[in-house]
Amino acid sequence: QVQLVESGGGLVQAGGSLRLSCVASGLTFSRYSMGWFRQAPGKEREFVASISWTVRSTGYADSVKGRFTISRDNAKNTVYLQMNSLKPEDTAVYYCAAPKSSFTDYSTTLTSYDYWGLGTQVTVSS
Repeated sequence: QVQLVESGGGLVQAGGSLRLSCVASGLTFSRYSMGWFRQAPGKEREFVASISWTVRSTGYADSVKGRFTISRDNAKNTVYLQMNSLKPEDTAVYYCAAPKSSFTDYSTTLTSYDYWGLGTQVTVSS
């Protein structure tokens, strides 16, 4: 049974930083591309960042490029999202996601992911 558990969210002032973590279990983590998505109140869930299982490829939403960095530590079964220069519009619940199939390249599409964590709240005050 695949489980994804996010942590690291919180309240931060605009311009601040947070690092989100997602620990995965129930899958051979090093074989899976991983993604981060977010959902603000009243809005649809949207892509934030993803990283391939090879670690050689990453993708970012235009809105976070240059501010957010996705990384992974396969020894710890963990994917991270370092968020810098946070803005009030980054306020959302952030979700970690994994696809059903291993050895697939990273995807920016929500429907490519089958396993989801419960999310962690990030609130950025102005």
